[in-house]
Amino acid sequence: MRTALLQSSGRPGSVAGNLKVLDEAAGRAAAAGAGLLVTSELFLTGYAIGDDIARLAEPADGDAADAVAETAVRHGLAIAYSYPERAGDVVHNSVQLIRADGTRLANYRKTHLYGSFEREHFTPGDRPVVQAELDGLTVGLVICYDVEFPEYVRAHALAGTDLLLVPTAVMHPYQFVAESVVPVRAFENQMYIAYANRVGTEGEFEFAGLSVLAGPDGVARARAGRGEELVWADTDPEFLAASRQANPYLSDRRPELYGPPPA
Repeated sequence: MRTALLQSSGRPGSVAGNLKVLDEAAGRAAAAGAGLLVTSELFLTGYAIGDDIARLAEPADGDAADAVAETAVRHGLAIAYSYPERAGDVVHNSVQLIRADGTRLANYRKTHLYGSFEREHFTPGDRPVVQAELDGLTVGLVICYDVEFPEYVRAHALAGTDLLLVPTAVMHPYQFVAESVVPVRAFENQMYIAYANRVGTEGEFEFAGLSVLAGPDGVARARAGRGEELVWADTDPEFLAASRQANPYLSDRRPELYGPPPA
């Protein structure tokens, strides 16, 4: 399945504007043969928009979800988009995967909130492994900081995730996460990882770009630069199976040794 990464900060504060950017990118991705498009973190509204996060937050089945579903159907590809999710009295930092026929497949709420800004505006989720089946692949969902926890990505590997989608907002000076950590995570867990970042300056943050789709061999199949960009690469189930056969990390584990030391 060809997977496209939309490296963009969109139009912070404008849901309508971001839906237009998404529609245009979906058209270009579909023309390139992509079956899946992944956005950056909080693409639907913008990241550093303060109290507007709560004002613009919507439920997982809200109007914006319907608009994204229409875009998916119009262009014939699945879309994973990140947004602030209103759930009763709280707001989550979420990502939702919508199939090419408009079906909502999975919704994940970020569990590891980064910094005082996120902890002020969001409530962390508590469901660690969220997956869906898409075009013969088991697709998992996490967001940004989540991927920096080795045990969290390993939980996805043990649950059978083939392709991990990671909308992100990684900032300077942490570009080494995009450059080094993500390819290593893909290798040590024998999966593909699609890491789609924001770019430019927004509020107090300067985003690093460098979105990457890394393979189970640790090699970047697609890599964006520092500006607005749409990149894509293929995820190959046969290559994944062969790589897992050659690199049996999961079967060679000795989990009985990894607990806390004896008292």
